[in-house]
This record gives sequence, C-alpha cells and structure tokens, in this order.
Amino acid sequence: MIAILKTIFKPIGAFLASPVKRCLLLIGILIMVTVGEFIYLGLVRKTFVFYNIGSGVIAVEDRMLIHSKSREDNIIRYTEETLLGPVSPDLMPLFPRGTRLRSLLYRDGTVYIDLTGDAALPPIEGGSVLENFQTFYASIFRNFSYVKNVRFFIEGNAVYTDEFR
Repeated sequence: MIAILKTIFKPIGAFLASPVKRCLLLIGILIMVTVGEFIYLGLVRKTFVFYNIGSGVIAVEDRMLIHSKSREDNIIRYTEETLLGPVSPDLMPLFPRGTRLRSLLYRDGTVYIDLTGDAALPPIEGGSVLENFQTFYASIFRNFSYVKNVRFFIEGNAVYTDEFR
C-alpha cells in the first residue's frame, strides 16, 4: 500500500516542486473553475446605456445577466435592470427611481412594455423623458436582434407612438 502511494505522490511532488509549474497548474484550475461556473450559471453580457451627470453624454455599462431560453424573460430581466439604474454613481438613470415594470409582452417581434406612472416624470438627476425613452428603445434593439418593434405604455396608456418610427 505504501509503495502504491509513493508511486502516485512522488511524480506529483516532483511536478509541484517547480514554482513555474505550480503557478501554471493553479492558473489552469482557476480557468477551468471560471469557465465551468460561467457555463453552469448561463450568464450573458448585456450593454446598458445611461447618461453622464451634468454633460448628458451617453455612457455604457456592461452587466452579466442570467440567460433564459425564453426571449420574453431575457427582455424582462434587461428592462428590470435598466429601471434599477446605473451602478456607477457618476451616471444618471433613464427613469425616476420609483419606476417599475407593470408588464412586458413579446409577440411576433414586438415588445409591449407597460411601466408605472413614475416613468412619465423626468428623473430627479435631470434629462428629457422623450430622450430617455428613445435611449431605452435603441438599447433594446442593440441587445436583442430579434426585436422588430417596441411599444411603450404608462399605466396602460400608449405613449410615444409616432416618435420612434
């Protein structure tokens, strides 16, 4: 039994004696764990567009969202993240902090988004409501190539029906 253990551990000990080989082994294990976690969690990178405070210049944030087989679920997750606002304190949100998603429906290439009444107000940080909706509209097309049209509703009432065509 001891002879078997020596034949197993002696080559492993000789391999790990070299600091370079030890580092390469640890890097390899780290890469395998990272790729395995990425595949297991099913994360996908999405781009979020916000504005810089004061200048109004467009700024981009990338976030990793859990990917679903349902296109509608993916758009819902993206919309909810957009409504939460930017992570960076130097960026201002597109919608006021109290804005929530009432419902979202994806049918035949068209996304129907119904938001709470807070979406009709400009964010406290500033910005134009129409420009914010236009930015959100363009962001959906940028992140979801299968979307052909987006219709916005606030408290069930259609808004900006002609501004995006």
